Amino acid sequence: MPLWPFEGAAVDATRRATPVRRRPPIWSVVAGIGILLSAALWAASMPASDGSANSPSQLAQAEAGGVETAPVTEFERAGKISGYRFSTPETRRLQDHDDDNPGFLWVERGEAMWVEPAGADGKSCASCHGKAASMRGVGATYPKVSKETGRLFTLEHQVNYCRTERMKSAALVWNSDDLLAITAFVMHQSRGLPLAVATDGPAAPFFERGAELYRTRRGQLNAACEYCHVRNSGNHLRADLLSEGHINGFPLFRLGWQRMGSVHAQMETCYELVRATPEPYGSDELTALQLFLAWRSNGLLVETPAVRR
Repeated sequence: MPLWPFEGAAVDATRRATPVRRRPPIWSVVAGIGILLSAALWAASMPASDGSANSPSQLAQAEAGGVETAPVTEFERAGKISGYRFSTPETRRLQDHDDDNPGFLWVERGEAMWVEPAGADGKSCASCHGKAASMRGVGATYPKVSKETGRLFTLEHQVNYCRTERMKSAALVWNSDDLLAITAFVMHQSRGLPLAVATDGPAAPFFERGAELYRTRRGQLNAACEYCHVRNSGNHLRADLLSEGHINGFPLFRLGWQRMGSVHAQMETCYELVRATPEPYGSDELTALQLFLAWRSNGLLVETPAVRR
């Protein structure tokens, strides 16, 4: 069952775009008022909460030990502008209020996964890392070169490496709800901290490859990433206001997708928009490109889970 209730919902093209509004019968209005008054009286009679963790989400958070972060309020740093500034006021309001932000459905699922045993050894993320607060600042450094493998790892790569090598469990499918949930939860621990990926040392050749890919024309439209996000940021492409293409909010909830998505999912969308053959999720090409994108975003504050159009 999808986390977001409208995921995969079909649209009936034969229906009217704007339904006819009918005035409700007077009996339904009276009944509605009666129900509201009854609910208010019932709530007033309940004892005050002592703040204990008694909901499934609160229980998961209490056990996982996540960081309580405040919504990000700074969206420009060192001449870089977050995609938040290019969003409509309605979209910004969804991100500003955690209770309204649909991305928290995935963050809360990640809370539960943090302490959930998986695999033959019965280990969870918490078995090695303890409280999730230990991840504060970690997600802001990815992609990075893995000391164990020498490969460039995104946070998704690292999660699956931990699952297969240390938990003896199956890898999670890229851009699946489970992988998005645990990576969103880990990245959320760094909300409000600046992105800080390294591009020197062992990461240097991957960074150079990513920079090359960023400037490479592709697809039937013969366009490169920089055409939209450097030369034309702030301009409209039809109804869309082009941003600078920063990735400090990922994984994020995109209204056009009606679900959360990873950086690689966004790249696949861009490939399709320029009519290029998409690369597979987790490929060396997309991972190198993500390193370059993260370097461009260095200094901007982590917003996960961000909301974009």
